[in-house]
Amino acid sequence: MFPPLLTVIGPTGSGKSHLALAIARHFDGEIINCDSLQVFRGFDIGTAKLPLAERLSPPHHLFDICSADESFTAADFARQVKSLLPAITARGRLPILCGGTGFYLRALLRGLSPGPATDPLLRARLEKRSNLPRLLARLDPEAAQRIHPNHRNRILRALEIRILTGRPSHEIFAHASDPLSGYRVLQLGLAPPRELLYSTLNDRSIRMWDSGLVEEAQHLLSLYPPSAKPFAALGYKQALDYLAGRTTKEQAIADLQLKTRHYAKRQLTWFRADPEIIWQLDFGTSPQIFEQSVSLTERFLRESV
Repeated sequence: MFPPLLTVIGPTGSGKSHLALAIARHFDGEIINCDSLQVFRGFDIGTAKLPLAERLSPPHHLFDICSADESFTAADFARQVKSLLPAITARGRLPILCGGTGFYLRALLRGLSPGPATDPLLRARLEKRSNLPRLLARLDPEAAQRIHPNHRNRILRALEIRILTGRPSHEIFAHASDPLSGYRVLQLGLAPPRELLYSTLNDRSIRMWDSGLVEEAQHLLSLYPPSAKPFAALGYKQALDYLAGRTTKEQAIADLQLKTRHYAKRQLTWFRADPEIIWQLDFGTSPQIFEQSVSLTERFLRESV
């Protein structure tokens, strides 16, 4: 029988990290990050990264592995997870993927199509365009709905695929290769009531700001240019606008709250398309959800023997 792999997924603010940590402690597990921004060193407050002390035991993987001027793609993520899993399993531990980056999870479980190679001349021409999201909406409406306007690299890649192949990116990725094999997977999803989730995200945005988000962003700006990929992420974009005098504190927080709610909605839409996810309709901090997750995991592990 194949060894087990557990995933704890869902929208931002749903309590994934709390639940994954509790499950890992109960089942002697190790946690693997599945968040595209928590791989970057120093970007802590805005990514809601668990403090380092809480990531030491049980072991956590793929946190703080890149600097902001380095590239880390879905293919990199899938490759690194595949290299981690055998060692975790050999130690007799339960590997637990935790995060909300659905594209990374799909790259691991279902594989990715390599697509066409990057064309430097085309990429340079696209870089000069003033409104890439609008161009993508015209050439590949499905990708425009799926990719956030701030994710410039993903927009560029989707445009590149559409122009070079004449086909939208979702058709290319439909013929994915190299999916994960040799593991049985249980996917646990968190979907708290929408209004409660939004209220939690609003409060968390204020706490992030009051906990030093602006100061963290200011320090990071002394290390990296504002064009570095993580600065386009929620929280950091608003902090940079505030530091540049483009917005007030109140406007920045309100924008962060709104954009975070929209992001959570997009995450849920993405994950809802996967019929294999077992949804739990509350936060990961709920004792009932922990008990339910333990029961589901115990049954899953018995079936894996």
